Amino acid sequence: MEVLPLTPINIPVAAVRRETSWIAHPDNAPGSADELEGETIFDSLPPLFRGHPEVHLRNGIMNASRKAAANILDAEKAFFVADLTQVYLQHQRWLRCLPEIEPHYAVKCNPDPYVLRLLASLGAGFDCASNGEISQVLSIGGVDPGRIIFANPCKATSFIRGAAKAGVDKMTFDNVDELYKIARVHPSAKLIIRILADDSKSICRFGIKFGAPLEVVPILLFKAKELNLDVIGVSFHVGSGCYDPTIYEDAIRRAREVFDMGQRAGYQFSLLDVGGGFEDARLEAAAGVINHAISQYFPDRAGIRLVAEPGRFYVSRAFSLATNIIARRAPMTEDSGTGQDVAMSAGDAPTVMYYINEGVYGAFNCIMFDHQTVEPDVLSMDGSFHISTLEPMSASSVWGPTCDSIDRVCKSVQLPSALQVGDWLGFNNMGAYTICAASRFNGFQLSDVIYTTSKGGEEAREALRRYAIDGHGH
Repeated sequence: MEVLPLTPINIPVAAVRRETSWIAHPDNAPGSADELEGETIFDSLPPLFRGHPEVHLRNGIMNASRKAAANILDAEKAFFVADLTQVYLQHQRWLRCLPEIEPHYAVKCNPDPYVLRLLASLGAGFDCASNGEISQVLSIGGVDPGRIIFANPCKATSFIRGAAKAGVDKMTFDNVDELYKIARVHPSAKLIIRILADDSKSICRFGIKFGAPLEVVPILLFKAKELNLDVIGVSFHVGSGCYDPTIYEDAIRRAREVFDMGQRAGYQFSLLDVGGGFEDARLEAAAGVINHAISQYFPDRAGIRLVAEPGRFYVSRAFSLATNIIARRAPMTEDSGTGQDVAMSAGDAPTVMYYINEGVYGAFNCIMFDHQTVEPDVLSMDGSFHISTLEPMSASSVWGPTCDSIDRVCKSVQLPSALQVGDWLGFNNMGAYTICAASRFNGFQLSDVIYTTSKGGEEAREALRRYAIDGHGH
């Protein structure tokens, strides 16, 4: 995304709905010189700015207005602001809450290049689901293949062969056919048996697709031994977006049973992977359950490596999204006569339809695939970032830009009645399962990302600088 220098500007009437000045209110200040000067740490990546995400959301909107005034195509394009300080702080929080458990970031959640480099610089491992993700992680440099778990129990044979070529040995399995494939093309692999866990307390449940029931485990271990394969540990996944952390206790108890089964089969397991599903608001509660259960079921764990696969926990609240209202539909009264739409209220039923330039085929695919509900905030209205709390509100709906009627972002939401085409809506907590699955359906482009570090982010910047100085990440 092109980042234009920001100076106080006068926006022509044609660029916004009504003639206003962006600088008329203190909230419309473009940011300090320090915040507007980006630092190039990696030659292949955009500059890294400083300052609160709100500053860069506003700067991005002002840049869009400049481009609109210059008649630049797609001037009002939606964009993300990523605050890498949040990723860094989440990592520190993880280390405090779960000091024994090594985080292996779930790349599938958000394979952002800055996020991968920051976590690599902090010593995190990576949970990869494909050769593409393995290649992406290894391409940044500085990541030993031993820090990667190929955490997909059902892999294409060519992907197993590719992992072997890349030096990635640790991989999961949950069925006999997978063992035959691995024995053929990667016989030196270090295998982790994925067991079925109770995922009834999670938003996204995986048990219907992955995980070996306990009664099947002895058969799988016998076959692995017969094929001369090395099984080193156990993994499970309680589901993505786990809202009841107590479920981890049952999963760890099951893992203990499988460790004992492994010993009877002639294996000495050395790894326990407690999977993912970690919610930002519930980490401390989950950590309490996990730490207690591990102490209870694995009291003598000196030779056992503990790992996990957090994804959304790291990135969800680090990314914010700014979208432009590109169209508006409201019912018209018979006598409006002026060409001005008049919203007709009918209780709380949505009366005004707003169309924005991101939808469920893009960043909001999280609504379809990740069962998320999003809530918009008004970023700018009538050319101003100062939104009065006294604005009259109307029941509204928000729609994406494509020609598909399924492309609905918000079914019913209260928004200011005065919102018009050209105003901007923002969405927080947009870092997980958004960018990674966005498409170009109908020819719409993917939204760009502006990167910043907010207060307390110098440690994150320094970690990235050291990583670059060591010759990695370029």
